[in-house]
Amino acid sequence: MSPPEIAIEDLGARLGRGQRLMGLDLGTKTIGLALSDVERRLASPLETLKRGKFSADAAALLARAEKFGVAGFVIGLPLNMDGSEGPRAQATRAFARNLGRLTQAPIVFWDERLSTAAVTRALIEQDASRAKRAEVVDRMAAAYILQGVLDRLNRDA
Repeated sequence: MSPPEIAIEDLGARLGRGQRLMGLDLGTKTIGLALSDVERRLASPLETLKRGKFSADAAALLARAEKFGVAGFVIGLPLNMDGSEGPRAQATRAFARNLGRLTQAPIVFWDERLSTAAVTRALIEQDASRAKRAEVVDRMAAAYILQGVLDRLNRDA
């Protein structure tokens, strides 16, 4: 099995026509999910999963990936503000390594610094209540992360 992580520059060549990407915002308590359209131009929030044991989390992700025809994963990498990797980034890489053992789908990382802050700010501007923000922020952050990769892929195409 090939290593799970690939460079963004190599992602387009690994995907077939009409295959979607899934974005993941890995938190300590939840995983926000987003899905691209089949043309890989637009990311949409999908759902938020409660985190449990890795095996249950991975099974839930892979079941959704199969259901929606997902051919690759985009995982937000929580870098420190200076660009270094701390414990959360290391945990994210470990999650990706373990997920890569269960799927042939390529996995790419995307710098997620400030993604949750940007989404929260947008929700506040829309006058969303604190409860509503808490309910949707993870999957919207996943869409924000995924959209960054989609924009990069379409710019480079």
